[in-house]
Amino acid sequence: MDARVVVGTAIVRGRRLLAQQRAYPADAAGLWELPGGRVEPGESDVAAVARECAEELGVRVAVGDPVGPDVALPKGKLLRIYRATLIDQDAEPHPHDHADLRWLTAGLLGSVPWLPADLVLVPALRQLLRDPA
Repeated sequence: MDARVVVGTAIVRGRRLLAQQRAYPADAAGLWELPGGRVEPGESDVAAVARECAEELGVRVAVGDPVGPDVALPKGKLLRIYRATLIDQDAEPHPHDHADLRWLTAGLLGSVPWLPADLVLVPALRQLLRDPA
């Protein structure tokens, strides 16, 4: 597959999912997404998830299985989401490049305006929170 992969992270603590609010660019500011970013050349998806969580949130995560379907993005990219848990359960993520962070329950996933690609994954995220094992 030649598509460039963008990873996202479904960080679950208890029965809550971490979401972050975009601060920029202007057309995405105020919308919500899962933490993540592009996979660098020679980097595995799992390594990219761990790196992005450290860079964006200042936390270390244990990366688990993929969640939901891959989502096609513009310019031939694919968004792939992985489940993760905080290695230090008492660590508090901080929004280094984002406007806000929220821990959302399954019932609150529809309460924020998601970026279009992340919105596609809300049903899979809801199921993940209902069956966290």
